[in-house]
Amino acid sequence: MTKKGLQEELGINGEKFKIAIVLPYFNEQYGLEMLENTKEELIRNKVQGKNIKLFRCAGTLEIPFTCKKIIEKYKPDAIIALGIVIRGETSHFDLVTKTTHKALMDLQMTKNTPISFGILACENEKQVKERVSKNKLNKGKEYAIAALLQANFK
Repeated sequence: MTKKGLQEELGINGEKFKIAIVLPYFNEQYGLEMLENTKEELIRNKVQGKNIKLFRCAGTLEIPFTCKKIIEKYKPDAIIALGIVIRGETSHFDLVTKTTHKALMDLQMTKNTPISFGILACENEKQVKERVSKNKLNKGKEYAIAALLQANFK
């Protein structure tokens, strides 16, 4: 996307969308920065602040259940699932990332609600910083755009 928002480029008007964002407490120092980048992009694309709701959960593995409950209770147009998993010395990294990804894919297909997969799976903290930073890759912005594009199909 260029400096224009999705509204100008693709005719997507974020004003009508209700967007839920899920953010775990785990790795919160980076998650909060990604959250701010995500919210800024949603607002830049005309999503009203009152239509952006934040939900917190313990960790990445709890995101799918949280999303399921959000869909059932609040019926958002899209959910942005944010999270950060950093590889450690055990296979826990693979378990968390694969299990969460599959559960979110299954959930969005069965509940007919798009879920933007904003869970960073990084080898180290340096990769996290590069992906979260507004001045570098800014993945939060990308996850917001993905959610708006998918909400347009709902």
